[in-house]
Amino acid sequence: MRLFKIKGGIHPDGRKELAENEKIEQMPLPTLMRIPLKQHTGAPANPIVAKGDTVKKGQVMALSRGAVSATIHAPTSGRIIAIGRFVAPHASGLPEPTITLRPDGEDEWDTLPPPLDPFETDPDTLANRIAEAGVVGLGGAAFPAAVKLNLRNRTELHTLIINAAECEPYITCDDRLMRERAEEIIDGVAIICHTIGVKKALIGVEKNKPEAIKALKKQVAKQDRYDIKVIEVPTRYPTGFAKHLVQILTGLEVPARALTAEVGVIVHNVATTYAIQQAVRFGRPLISRIVTVSGEMITRKGNFEVPIGTPISHIIEHCGGFIDEPEKLLLGGSMMGDPVSSTRAPIIKGSNGILALGRKETSQKPIMPCIRCTSCVAACPCGLMPYEMAARIKADELESAVDIGLRDCIACGSCSFVCPANIPLVQYFNYAKGSLTAKQRAAHKQEETKRLVQFHDERMEKIKKEKQAAMARMKAERAAKKRQKEQEEAAKAKTATPEEASSAPKSEKVRAEA
Repeated sequence: MRLFKIKGGIHPDGRKELAENEKIEQMPLPTLMRIPLKQHTGAPANPIVAKGDTVKKGQVMALSRGAVSATIHAPTSGRIIAIGRFVAPHASGLPEPTITLRPDGEDEWDTLPPPLDPFETDPDTLANRIAEAGVVGLGGAAFPAAVKLNLRNRTELHTLIINAAECEPYITCDDRLMRERAEEIIDGVAIICHTIGVKKALIGVEKNKPEAIKALKKQVAKQDRYDIKVIEVPTRYPTGFAKHLVQILTGLEVPARALTAEVGVIVHNVATTYAIQQAVRFGRPLISRIVTVSGEMITRKGNFEVPIGTPISHIIEHCGGFIDEPEKLLLGGSMMGDPVSSTRAPIIKGSNGILALGRKETSQKPIMPCIRCTSCVAACPCGLMPYEMAARIKADELESAVDIGLRDCIACGSCSFVCPANIPLVQYFNYAKGSLTAKQRAAHKQEETKRLVQFHDERMEKIKKEKQAAMARMKAERAAKKRQKEQEEAAKAKTATPEEASSAPKSEKVRAEA
């Protein structure tokens, strides 16, 4: 099959040999589990359990909220001991709404939804089952899988692409998943094809995974329901980004800030495909994922099936701890992983690796002035000018950086990797994006404050007018009652007999005489 070229890209040292031959091992349960309510793109899930409740494995603990969100399930059985804010697994380390669960050790399953025959079930029912299972993209973005499947209702699709490139250095969790669970993955590919209504599926795997490619091709040969092909793609970073993989496999270029569905293609990660198969065939929700633990500073490297909510510290301890203090401790790959702000933070649905890197693996060098060599331009897979964007950001011209493509940057780090001046370009871009987002939020908050003040003033003016109208009515009613009383007394005085008039009160006699 013909492959198409993409711009830029780099060839970092993969270092996959550290863990690629380690079979998937089940991670034992920790004594405490922290399950954040936001483990996905979109709105945080809404908790439906309370402190003191007991839950079973797979039981719904928080429901999806809004059009883009994902349901959260209990990773094991136990008791809810707290619902509050706890340190989140991202670079800021800021606390997020979190459910704290104390496992009871029984690991008892809740009653799961009945298995479905995917090819005898309508697509809407399948998409609903996948949504109920809380399945999200496991390649990193954590976009709710059912939302992506429902794009079939908005656009005409012709191809499914399974992203099995796994181009990040060190990370081997998808490689091991393909080697050990290829049958389930191919079944998942067929289920997705049926759900989105396409006949063609392409599985893109980097050439450095020969065992995975062999296992997938063996299972593809056993099915004839759909046209599924396993395609070997060049080993180059960042081949695994969805838009670039679409271009490599189909030649279709996805417009900036557009969805791949707009060119008729849906992309799902290979681990997501496995999770979808488990949800449809067995009713199992997404409560665990495969995580690679690697790097020179970790005692035991490997690939582990980790329950969602397991603290990073528990995983490190299970792997024998550190050989020496790591120069960097990352959650994710070496190119796009986030520094671990606290090892108390938990593994979430989007976590694919923990790296403990030594000094030789980080090779930090002094930053020097930009020499305008344009190496970053050649490496950028999005065709941007990183050195020019960085210069504008340094001059605090953030909007100007947006004008030349800041929002199209995928933060892959290729520019920083090749820069001979060791300028941390991607850090500038992440800073600028964060600053712009903060400004947008501040502007939105200001507009919302103005709206609320205006609403308050209008409400108070309305209340004032209503009070004035009520007082005018009351005054008019009192005046009317007074006039009516005087009229009644005057009429009574005219018709009164001399005896009645003499017995009337003095005030009445005076009025009568008058």
